Amino acid sequence: MKKYLAGICIAAALLGTLGFVTAKKTPHILVYAKTKGFHHNSIAVGLVAIQQLGAENHFSVDTTTDSSYFVPKTLKKYDAVVFLSTTGNVLNDEQQTAFEKYIQVGHGFVGVHAATDTEYDWPWYNKLVGAYFKSHPKQQEAVLNVVDDTHISTKHLPKLWKRFDEWYNFKSMQTGLHVLVTIDEKSYTGGENGENHPMAWYHDFDGGRAFYTEFGHTDDSYKDPMFLKHLLGGIEYAIGK
Repeated sequence: MKKYLAGICIAAALLGTLGFVTAKKTPHILVYAKTKGFHHNSIAVGLVAIQQLGAENHFSVDTTTDSSYFVPKTLKKYDAVVFLSTTGNVLNDEQQTAFEKYIQVGHGFVGVHAATDTEYDWPWYNKLVGAYFKSHPKQQEAVLNVVDDTHISTKHLPKLWKRFDEWYNFKSMQTGLHVLVTIDEKSYTGGENGENHPMAWYHDFDGGRAFYTEFGHTDDSYKDPMFLKHLLGGIEYAIGK
């Protein structure tokens, strides 16, 4: 009888453990792609690519260009919010406050490409995203330096990474950013940030997590396995993996 009861207890414990694993929450992200300035054609393929990343990596993805999502009741559903090449002023004052509070309680943010060409009159956002867009030369190939290959978004990348894209110059660069990738200004024409010209970074900010990658102007970026794995790592960092 004692052995029988012990067996029941062990079985119950195993079932409880399996139930806990099964019930584990699936991460949920929101991809926001509203534009009030330049509209990148690559947004369309970017949205599809991120949805595919979610399907393959066990997180769910909602997409929108509707700023009314930025209220506490809706935002609390998401572990992270991705700004996919947003441009201009895409949130009103109340929505900005809601998003600040969302980050402050421990959620994540991912900025892709033109996310730095967004909300120039919102100082908190400048600190969150890390910099503002200043200018760019023509699209061309350049050499990128992976200066931190320990992060989930860069550990698969080569130390020297050649790729074709549109390369931003930045202004209002914030301090305290953990830079992951820089661009070699000697490898292309039109760079204006000097020897230390960041292209991707992350930081803990105001209670939450923020990741930014400059890459993603071209449609072909969203077919590039190296870039997609980089973007996936940024998303996983933002959701707290």
